[in-house]
Amino acid sequence: MVDKAISDKGVSLVIPVYNERENLQELYRSVKGVLEKSCARYEIIFVDDGSTDGSFGLLEKLSLNDNRVRVIKFIKNFGQTAAMMAGIHIARENVIVTMDGDLQNDAEAIPELTAKLEEGFDLVCGWRVNRKDAFITRKLPSFIANKIISWVSGVNLHDYGCTLKAYRANLIKSINLYGEMHRFIPALVAIEGGRVTELPVKHYPRTKGKSKYGMERILKVMLDLFVIKFMSGYSTRPIHFFGYFGSASIVLGIIVGSFLLYQRYVLGLLGINLLPLILLSMLLILLGAQTILIGLLAEMDKRTYYETQQKKTYIIDRILN
Repeated sequence: MVDKAISDKGVSLVIPVYNERENLQELYRSVKGVLEKSCARYEIIFVDDGSTDGSFGLLEKLSLNDNRVRVIKFIKNFGQTAAMMAGIHIARENVIVTMDGDLQNDAEAIPELTAKLEEGFDLVCGWRVNRKDAFITRKLPSFIANKIISWVSGVNLHDYGCTLKAYRANLIKSINLYGEMHRFIPALVAIEGGRVTELPVKHYPRTKGKSKYGMERILKVMLDLFVIKFMSGYSTRPIHFFGYFGSASIVLGIIVGSFLLYQRYVLGLLGINLLPLILLSMLLILLGAQTILIGLLAEMDKRTYYETQQKKTYIIDRILN
C-alpha cells in the first residue's frame, strides 16, 4: 500500500486517442483550462493508438506548442488497454487521471476526483449517472455487465466502464493489464489491497466522430471476467480452482458408474441402451483426473513465477515496532 497522503499534488492526465481528430483541439483546451486552475503541476499525455485520420499530426503540433503535452504514437492499433498502460507507465506525477478522447467525459470533474483521493482512497472511479448513450446498444449491456462484475469481483460499483478515473500512481503502476482488462481496473486495484470508491460525474453525448465499440465487447467482458475471478480468488492456489471442478466430475462419474452396477447386478438389466451411460461414466472420471492434473501443473507454474521473480504472495500495509 502507498502512503495515504498526497503532498505537492501534481497530475498526469492520460488520454487514449483513436481517430478523434475532430475532438482533439476542443479537448485540449478544456483539460488545459481545468488543470491550470486546479493543479500545482500537470502534464497531458496523449496516446495515439494507431489512428488513421491524422490525429497524430494534430497531437504533434500541440506538443510543439506546449511542453506540458506529451505524445506517444503506437505503430498500429493495440487497443485501449495498451494505450492506457503506455500513458500510465511514462506518467511523472504522483496522481494519474485517465479519460476518453471523445469529449463525453467531463474535464471539470478532474479536481473532484483527485480531491477524493486525499480522503485515503487509491482509486476514484467516475460514475456516469445520467449517461448520454444509446440504451439498447450501450446502456443496457453496461448495466448488466456492471452488476455481474460487481457480484463476481466483490467490488460494488455502478459504472466500471467509465474511463474517467483518478489513481495513486504508485499503485496503478504496479498493475499490468492485458487484453481488454482496463474495464476491470477497480477489481485489480482491490486485489492489490487498494481502496476503491466512485463519484458521480457528468456525461455528454458524442457530437463528433463515432464510437469504436460494438456488441462484440460483451463476449470479451465475460471472458475477461473469468480471468478476474481466477486472479482474485485462486491466483496463489490454482489447484483448488481446478480441483473443485475435477473432483466434482470424478464424483459424478462414480455416481453414474454406481447406477450402472446397480442396474446390472441388482436389477439384472443388461443391454446396449446402457452403453452411453458407461461411456459417460468413463468420460467424467477421465475428465476429472485431467482437470486435477492441470491444477497441479498450474500450481507448479505459479510457484515458479513467484520464486524466480522473488515475488511475495502477500502485501504488507505497515509494520509497527
